[in-house]
Amino acid sequence: MTELFPLATTADVREARPEVAILPVGSFEQHGAHLPLATDTVIAATIANAVAAAYPVLHLPPIPISCSHEHAAWPGTASISARTLHSVVTDVAASLAASGVPRLVLVNGHGGNYVLSNVVQEAAGAMALFPGVADWQAAHTAAGLRTSLDDDMHAGELETSILLHAHPHLVRPGYETADHVTDREHLLTLGLQAYTESGVVGRPSLATAAKGHVLLDTLVQRFAGTLAALG
Repeated sequence: MTELFPLATTADVREARPEVAILPVGSFEQHGAHLPLATDTVIAATIANAVAAAYPVLHLPPIPISCSHEHAAWPGTASISARTLHSVVTDVAASLAASGVPRLVLVNGHGGNYVLSNVVQEAAGAMALFPGVADWQAAHTAAGLRTSLDDDMHAGELETSILLHAHPHLVRPGYETADHVTDREHLLTLGLQAYTESGVVGRPSLATAAKGHVLLDTLVQRFAGTLAALG
């Protein structure tokens, strides 16, 4: 899966002279029995790769572990603190600025990385967070997903569709019967284990590669707005 990692040389970057870098931020957490622990990282890196193919940006390798504490009940899940993630991202931004790339877009693949919003807020115009809620909603509508963004929280129609399109070999059998939709009123307090035994919250049975294709294409198109906002 080397296509998920940037392979440019320093000579390539010197010639391109990008002013914006994109940093995929994923996670390493349970995604039910049908998707890998690295799902969020794979999705963030896939989006970043597609964006880098369409826009003049510096493509960075992904951060593969982030804030997945609500998934700690499942074997294999690994997390770092919000403080650590904040420090890593700001350190990366500072090093990029020192090397001549003043702006950074965080391509976030994990909804639990709330701290990234604050990192971008504190950067005062030098950073952006992508995809935002409006971007996901536009992609959701374009692809004709039948599960709402709220109901389709984890390992559901959206995530399974993207992997069926971009990396079908990563989707294991069983997603067709793994649907589980539930409220999550006290998620941050109780963790996800209080609401699902399988770890799934959504309807992966509705996922298709065709939906994943439209989701990804729509997000790439939407990135133009993020780039314009950075100036």
